[in-house]
Amino acid sequence: MTQDVEMKEKDHTTPSHSVTTVVPSTFQNLKEIASLIETGSYTKEVRRIGRAVRLTISLRRKLTASVLSAFLDFALVPGSEAHARLSVYLPKQDDHEMEIDTATSVSQASGKHLLPELEIYCYLLLLLFLIDQKKYNEAKACSSASIARLKNVNRRTVDVIASRLYFYYSYSYELTGELAEIRGNLLALHRIATLRHDELGQETLLNLLLRNYLHYNLYDQAEKLRSKAPRFEAHSNQQFCRYLFYLGKIRTIQLEYTDAKESLLQAARKAPLAARGFRIQCNKWAVLVRLLLGEIPERTIFMQKGMENALKPYFELTNAVRIGDLELFRNVAEKFADTFNADRTHNLIVRLRHNVIRTGLRNINISYSRISLADVAKKLRLNSQNPIADAESIVSKAIHDGAIDATLDHTNGWMVSKETGDIYSTNEPQIAFNSRIAFCLNMHNEAVRALRYPPNTHKEKESAEKRRERHQQEQELAKHIAEEDDDDF
Repeated sequence: MTQDVEMKEKDHTTPSHSVTTVVPSTFQNLKEIASLIETGSYTKEVRRIGRAVRLTISLRRKLTASVLSAFLDFALVPGSEAHARLSVYLPKQDDHEMEIDTATSVSQASGKHLLPELEIYCYLLLLLFLIDQKKYNEAKACSSASIARLKNVNRRTVDVIASRLYFYYSYSYELTGELAEIRGNLLALHRIATLRHDELGQETLLNLLLRNYLHYNLYDQAEKLRSKAPRFEAHSNQQFCRYLFYLGKIRTIQLEYTDAKESLLQAARKAPLAARGFRIQCNKWAVLVRLLLGEIPERTIFMQKGMENALKPYFELTNAVRIGDLELFRNVAEKFADTFNADRTHNLIVRLRHNVIRTGLRNINISYSRISLADVAKKLRLNSQNPIADAESIVSKAIHDGAIDATLDHTNGWMVSKETGDIYSTNEPQIAFNSRIAFCLNMHNEAVRALRYPPNTHKEKESAEKRRERHQQEQELAKHIAEEDDDDF
């Protein structure tokens, strides 16, 4: 076996010797991935391409300029147009860096027909490397070149790699603060993906467009696009989670809190455990939506592992709403104003003020059979020029909306509470049980739809050896799905 790696020092006095570091293993793994992509391209098996992309994510932190340069020489024909286009984005190597001898690999690659899948895959590797090295301008140029090349490639085996390139194309522009510039291009790419029946590309591009609109608070345009986009069964759990999160944000802004709560909780539940940042964002918005609905989230939501510090401001906010203390609510809103602005939830915090007043009024209604409006204003801590008049209008509206069961004595300036009836004599328990049963049925139906069955199991009986092979394949598939869930976020 020929020597793959040589170490060259600056003084060139140390002879070359075999090096057992991550560089040769990384390069060897990349060659195996390239072989997997070739096999998937020739046999038209998209799952092989997907597996290659998942394996690449695990090698992401090990990529270096020397490894990428060697892989380009292996995968592409040196001196070709594709090789020249991609080599531009590689940084110049220093003398002390490792160099990989790929003379044999180059001679093998020169006799091969250049596959579009391998060229697009090389773009993906370069883009990952540039983003990890924080070379965002170079990454932006590389991603733009990859998208221009993708427009001329119409192969279903490229769709998996293309969906990743779409994501990093948008991400590189977001990192440089120029996300608005590519909106038109994303719309054109979504139209091309629709015409080519590239459903994975449609999923990815729809989420990128929604993220683009929401980044600039264009909620109406995001909803128009979402409502008119083609509907199909989700192919990627990660993209479906992102879609549910964006849908929940749109529904929240549009005051459709019930639908927003369902979407946000479903997104948080479906997201993999490794996607901690995504789950934190889902929980933040879900907590606010539940508060706006008049519900109090459970304490366990704020005590989830790894989320305690991130959800602390929302825990204190929930405590203020639960108590109905307007002064405490103001203090919490001022104390964590920077956090709420960074999370873009400040507008929702402003909406919560009305809920805090109603909660406090409901507590007063339960505690007192009769109380003066002056005392109501004092307990609610209404800091206004005419607190009694404000208290009277607040109580009147609460009675009209059915928030409290009381009457208002305008002559004496009293709020008179009615006796609390038996809640089990109403339809509320039935409504609560119905919602829980519907939730369980929906979860069961989703689980059934997510089941995977091997083909032709009802036609032939398998031997013990085939059964063992099938179990091994199922275990490998489950492992790859778990890796995909962990890596995609």
